[in-house]
Amino acid sequence: MEKIASFTVDHIRLTPGIYVSRKDHVGAEIVTTFDLRMTSPNDEPVMNTAEVHTIEHLGATFLRNHREFSERTIYFGPMGCRTGFYLLLAGDYESKDIVPLITELFEFIRDYRGEVPGAAAKDCGNYLDINLDMANYLANRYLENTLYGIDEAHLNYPA
Repeated sequence: MEKIASFTVDHIRLTPGIYVSRKDHVGAEIVTTFDLRMTSPNDEPVMNTAEVHTIEHLGATFLRNHREFSERTIYFGPMGCRTGFYLLLAGDYESKDIVPLITELFEFIRDYRGEVPGAAAKDCGNYLDINLDMANYLANRYLENTLYGIDEAHLNYPA
């Protein structure tokens, strides 16, 4: 069996950033999948499920309500390895095109206080696995260490 594209990325050299993981043609449309890498794979601890789950709830809520990207958002969710998230957008994008959106998204998560949307038994299958404080912390870490000073090296997968 052939390796899928995401398993051909050199995860030893991969650092936090915003990367185009793939572009798929769906009929006449293009769907761009982004790799929002928040931690260095195999180098630093992965995120725990509670904060990943919280970021997922807040991120999906933010994106589905965004004034410009609500209709273009197909999916936002965690990577199984817990080092980041995938964002699927309808349209043909490059990483640099969404830096303002991702910065706005993670500022929202960093600053969010109160009840996490969907964190109730009737809304979620694992509503008790939520950690807002750590989600705030990790969002701030991603902003400060990656997004605010992002450069080309963190917008394109390592060669």
